[in-house]
Amino acid sequence: MQHVPRKRFGQHFLADERVIAQIVRAIEPQSDDLLVEIGPGLGALTAPLAARLNQLHVVELDRDIVARLRSDYPEDKLVMHAGDALAFDFSALGSGLRVVGNLPYNISTPILFHLMRHIAAIRDVHVMLQKEVVARIVARPGTPEYGRLSVMLQHHFDVKKILDVTAAAFRPRPKVESAVVRMSPREPTNQCSCDEAVFGEVARAAFSQRRKTLRNALRAYLQADDFAVLGIAPAARAQELRVDDFVRIANHLVARRAAHAQEPRPH
Repeated sequence: MQHVPRKRFGQHFLADERVIAQIVRAIEPQSDDLLVEIGPGLGALTAPLAARLNQLHVVELDRDIVARLRSDYPEDKLVMHAGDALAFDFSALGSGLRVVGNLPYNISTPILFHLMRHIAAIRDVHVMLQKEVVARIVARPGTPEYGRLSVMLQHHFDVKKILDVTAAAFRPRPKVESAVVRMSPREPTNQCSCDEAVFGEVARAAFSQRRKTLRNALRAYLQADDFAVLGIAPAARAQELRVDDFVRIANHLVARRAAHAQEPRPH
């Protein structure tokens, strides 16, 4: 029975054998890898991955596809996790996890942020996304594509675009071009944010209105003396800062708040 792609799931199924082979080569799956595929769909990647692995985990929301894959593969070969990837506990699968998938474009960014929360368990990520989203992920400071997504993901991952994929590679054909990105967790350094919530808050505020100077965009966080201590020009704009600059701002705020909390209160 032919599966009808569901618009509400953002389903566009990869069908180009050459592209599939290129993605599998980029992943280089080894038989004992702990690998999970998000959104296997009709199994374009599932089949070649399963052929190379002792066991493959998949996360799929569409009940029809879940039933189809369960009938196609034995349980010990393909471990099915039926449900929403945004609610899935990837850390529960174990450490050294390799994540792959052709992500639904309508929820790709939330999935990336969800994976970021499980980074301690992850070895690497290979995902297909809208080409413009990949451009934002790998963007460098000072470019139009550089923004909050760039900063948040590059703080945690080394990122690299590894393949462009045309719309013609999918059925049905999407209205956008695609690309595959590799994300590998960065080694911990001194330039790590000591408070992820504050780091995310600063990045969000800084890029909320890109044309604003940092003096205005971060008015609620930094005063003139803070900019002086940090060595950051208040007339600069968010897209001019490196990821490590955002880390320094976040850590400065955390240290300042801690110092204020320890100040003696008047009786």
